[in-house]
Amino acid sequence: MINRICMVIALVLLAACTYPEDLNDPPVDLGNFRLEHNIVVAPLAETSTAISRSVTEEQLTTALRDAIAARFDRYEGSKRYHLGVSIEGYILARAGVPVVAAPKSAMIIRVTVWDDAQAKKLNVPPEQMTILENIDGESLIGTGWTQSAEKQLEGLARNAAKSIENFLVRENEDKGWFKDDGAQGDVVEDQADGGLLRDVQSGASQTEG
Repeated sequence: MINRICMVIALVLLAACTYPEDLNDPPVDLGNFRLEHNIVVAPLAETSTAISRSVTEEQLTTALRDAIAARFDRYEGSKRYHLGVSIEGYILARAGVPVVAAPKSAMIIRVTVWDDAQAKKLNVPPEQMTILENIDGESLIGTGWTQSAEKQLEGLARNAAKSIENFLVRENEDKGWFKDDGAQGDVVEDQADGGLLRDVQSGASQTEG
């Protein structure tokens, strides 16, 4: 998993972009979407202390859950949906040689979207995403020099939430996931919360390193 993260960073670094600080802007169109349950787990999140700073599982899940809430709690659609996210691996870059060999931070996540009214997943298998830190002056120097591990994680979590939003927008445009069809309904708590948590954890446990 760690080798995979490093390879992805090397391949896409030049094409990476900085996500805008757009949380104060009106949210993009997601139809009838309203986030109900925001489940983030990281039972098997891999890293390597040789190239990465370490954080706890709780720090990982809290940072991403908070970033998802900040982005998606803005949506007030008529139907409820749930997000289940598994953090598969991460790198919080240590200090390197500024500019010449400045390590980059990254995270790999898997995302599942649940439709509450239909009590079913909208995407199978989960959508896997590779998240990179912003490319800016600090990252060129090396965020291992300029940021704490917590700050690096906060930036990755914020970019991950934006990537999830982009994924939902794309699927809504292509497949009409969040078009208002007039259907309303509830699922039992086990399906909406506990069942989703078990499903995300099960998916994480089956991930190959």
